[in-house]
Amino acid sequence: MKPIRKPFFMVNPKSYLCGKKLLNLALTADAAAMGKDFDVFFTAPFVDLTRIAENTQNLIVTAQHMESIKMGRGMGHIVPEMLAEAGARAVFLNHAENSLKLVDLVQTMERAKEVGLYTIVCADSIDEAKAIAVLNPDILLCEPTDLIGKATISPTSYIQQTIQQIKAINPDILVMQAAGIRTGEDVYHVIMEGAEGTGCTSGIVCADDPQAMLREMIDAVEKAGKAGGK
Repeated sequence: MKPIRKPFFMVNPKSYLCGKKLLNLALTADAAAMGKDFDVFFTAPFVDLTRIAENTQNLIVTAQHMESIKMGRGMGHIVPEMLAEAGARAVFLNHAENSLKLVDLVQTMERAKEVGLYTIVCADSIDEAKAIAVLNPDILLCEPTDLIGKATISPTSYIQQTIQQIKAINPDILVMQAAGIRTGEDVYHVIMEGAEGTGCTSGIVCADDPQAMLREMIDAVEKAGKAGGK
């Protein structure tokens, strides 16, 4: 897999959008990402992955979850080979809304790597982030659960401490901070504080003009990168 270009941005509509509305947002992200020297990820529900992948060229299409089972028997499961065939190139794991036990996380990460998916793994605390860092995810999202969906960015001390301690374990892991992101200014701030990537859900999809907000945030990533951010 190619190295992820940083500072990266993650558009994560979760379950707010689907179908044509989700595709329209993806097309906006695709246009905004064109020609940039950093990567833009776009998560989608399983049923929309192929539609997004077939209609965009500049996004890393990302699944919102998967399981560790192999192809074969099983009804209603999400197998990594299915995600890759659908056009996904990355997968979110251990999100607060779909958390995994450690043994399951280990197995699921191994399966994702088998099929060439980037792994984006969530951690709720510094201690959890340190434990997950040993498993060598591509991206480690450090996001306190109680700040998800809130208008409060993680404190600077939390951002810097998580980065320092994760990098001490594995300097190759990219550290993402995304709690409380609401504006382009927030995006710029967390990257300048040392985060190698950030992202947003409700700050985009619940904005008065989601497409304009998405473009504002991607422009802020570019500005931060040029200003010396990660």
